[in-house]
Parts: sequence; structure tokens; C-alpha cells
Amino acid sequence: MIMEPETPDVDCIIIGVNCEKTLERCISSILKGSYPEKLLHVIYSDGGSTDRSIAIARRFSNVRVIELNPEYPTPGLGRNAGWKAGGSPYVQFLDSDTILDKNWLATSIRAIQNPEIGAVRGYRKEQHPERSFFNWIGDLEWNTNPGECDSFGGDVLIRRKAIETSGGYDEELVGGEDPELSWRIRRQGWKILMLDALMTTHDLAMLKTSQYLKRSFRSGYGFAAVQSRVGSMDSNFWKAEQRRIILKGGGFLFFSASGIILLLLQQGFRGLAGSALSFIAGILMLLSPRLFRVGKFMIENKLNRKEAKKYAWHCSIVVLPQLFGIIRFYTGRIFSKPLKNRRRSLKTELSTPVT
Repeated sequence: MIMEPETPDVDCIIIGVNCEKTLERCISSILKGSYPEKLLHVIYSDGGSTDRSIAIARRFSNVRVIELNPEYPTPGLGRNAGWKAGGSPYVQFLDSDTILDKNWLATSIRAIQNPEIGAVRGYRKEQHPERSFFNWIGDLEWNTNPGECDSFGGDVLIRRKAIETSGGYDEELVGGEDPELSWRIRRQGWKILMLDALMTTHDLAMLKTSQYLKRSFRSGYGFAAVQSRVGSMDSNFWKAEQRRIILKGGGFLFFSASGIILLLLQQGFRGLAGSALSFIAGILMLLSPRLFRVGKFMIENKLNRKEAKKYAWHCSIVVLPQLFGIIRFYTGRIFSKPLKNRRRSLKTELSTPVT
């Protein structure tokens, strides 16, 4: 591929904790891409690994390693340490469990030459959506339609000036740190662009229901944490999403609890009838309208009917663990005990084990 004469330097910031299973291929994907290697400055920001992650990164002579040792690591800590250690006009952020598409940097650098653009994102595709329902959901929900968009995730190319003027990542957030920075970048007047191009492939490695529930819980916590920050500045960012979770999940729990109370307090047919009606109302609160919009999901997400039904069930039920995440945020704020990451619990896995 022929590069433009004025091809800029790019800092590639990888963050990870205990990511020995995926880090090498992530670094290799950057160095083996079509972008001139001499213009790439790869920085691995380690959040306190106890496995071989740091040793793996040090095998690459052209990779700079930053060793952080926080008691409670966060993505924001790692990303801020990375971009502040570099000096290139553009910064590509990556999670250690991703593989950068070989043509992404060349494509995104051309797009970000528009002076109005502060950040550019592309498609993040799951390597093994067939391995589990949860991987498949991740593959479906990572992406949005091409064009100007509201936010980005952990993989994104950002103009250094946009990071600096917005203040960088929030180092306390354990979820939602990327959309929160997106909001501040747009508030500074920059635009975020979604390209019709592959950016990264990724292995969510979510094979258990417990992993899905934990991730959903943390996403609910992230909704509340971000809205609490931006809401104080009269922003509606994520306000509707949080309200939907509270109304649907809270409504289900309220009517379900009411049904149990009615069953305990009233005997006979009257108690059974009242309890049944309450349970039905709770289920309708939880499942509507998403479960009854299969046709809409088929069109919007380009799914067949079976896939659209699966996605509708996910959209309906996911609000329950998300609601408990929201509750955890507000109770934590009352008692000054926010949710924190513990290094020993952070580990990158693969859908297909390495043999």
C-alpha cells in the first residue's frame, strides 16, 4: 500500500493486566501492519501483572514498557500513563486482547486529517461469536452505523490535541471510561467518526453465564457512574439508558415482590389471582417492548428471525443485572465505597485455549 508523503507518527498504547495469553499477538499485529514501522511508537502500559505479560512485551526491542503497580488498577490509569509517555500527534488505543487490522492505521489516519475530527473508530469483530451466545452478543453490540457517532470504546484512534484539551481518561471509573471521555471530547467541539472499516478483532471469551452477569452488572454501574458525572452539567448522555434500566428492572422487581406479598397475606382464590396479575405485570414490564420488536431487530441489525428473537431476549433480561449495578453505584457513593478492580481477579482468557 502506498502511503501519503506526509505520514505522521502514531503512538500505539496497549493496556493490560495478566494478559500473557493475548499480548504477543496484539503487539505483533501492530508491527506487521501496513503502516511504516519507523513511524510507530508502541507502548505497553501494564496495570500490575503477576504473570509473564511484562516479560513478553520486553521481547520486542521496539516496545516501551510502563510498569504500573496500583492497588486498584483501572483502564484510565493505564491509558493516561501510555499517552502521556508518548508525543506523536495521534494515539491509537488498544486493549491487549485485540488484534489490529493491518490496514486500519492507514485508513484512520487519512480520515482524521479532517481538522474537525477528534477521534476515529471502526468495527471491532469477535473472533469466535459461534463459541457462545455471549460472544455473539458482544460481536453484535460492539459496533454502530458508519458516520458521526456519540462515543467510542477501548479501541480508538484519537488526536493528541483532543485528549489534552479534554483532560484524558477518568482514572477512577471501572466501567464507562471510554464513553465518558467521548462525551468530554465532543463537549470540546470535536467530532467522533465511525468508519466503514475493520479496526480490530477481539476475543471476548465469555463462555459462562456468570461472566455475562458480571459484565452486565458492571455496565449498569458504568451507566450510573458516567451519568452522575455528566448529569451535573445538564447532559442527557446515558440518561435515557439509565432510566430504562431502572423502570424496567425496578418495575419487574416491584411487581414480583408485590405478588409474593399478596400470596402470603391473602388466602384462597383472591390471593392467587392478585399474585398472578402482579407477576404478569412484572413480566410485561421486563419483556416489553423489546421482546415484541423482533421485526425491528431483524431490519436494524440484519438478523434472521431466530437471531432477532435471541437478541430481543438479551435486551429484555440484561436490565436486571444492570439494575443491581446501578444500585451498587449509588449505595457505594452513600457509604464512600466505590466499586474497585482487584488485580488478582483481572485476567485475559481465550475462547479457544492455547495448546
